[in-house]
Amino acid sequence: MSFTAWLKAQYDEKGPARWLAFLLELIAAIMLMALMLITCIDVVGRYVFNNPIPGAIELTQISMAILVFAVMPVVTWRGGHIVVDLLDNYLSSLLLKALSLIAALTISVSFYFLGKRIFELGARSIRRGEVTEFLGIPSGYLVQYIAIMSWITAVGMITYGVYRILFQDKSN
Repeated sequence: MSFTAWLKAQYDEKGPARWLAFLLELIAAIMLMALMLITCIDVVGRYVFNNPIPGAIELTQISMAILVFAVMPVVTWRGGHIVVDLLDNYLSSLLLKALSLIAALTISVSFYFLGKRIFELGARSIRRGEVTEFLGIPSGYLVQYIAIMSWITAVGMITYGVYRILFQDKSN
């Protein structure tokens, strides 16, 4: 089986969204593997050799931020968040679609403005030369990564998320 055939079989998204979902999930998988390795090596180093990895906590925090914000766009446009559907049996499907559309637009606008503010904070952090406490890694770039992932989430929700709400059958 070719890679493209495998990708098509594993991902429901269409066109560039499929490749973007794969790329973002690949980044998350790499970060998860890095987290596992950092944790295992740090624990063995700490308890067996009495010599932990310097800055393991910072590396864990940075890896977690990269992991969480890499999958945020994919989870959002797939509608993978927790949803309370207490009234779904009592409301018409047209009203449910309208409410879903309003929610998607609200999420998109929120992520856009959130990303805008976070990007400004990242730029300020870069200008001031702020770095992590122990390893001295510039923190502004990670903050701007979070902002960019928020914008990708907003765009993904407004495009593919709205497409799924309007044109895909709920029984799939």
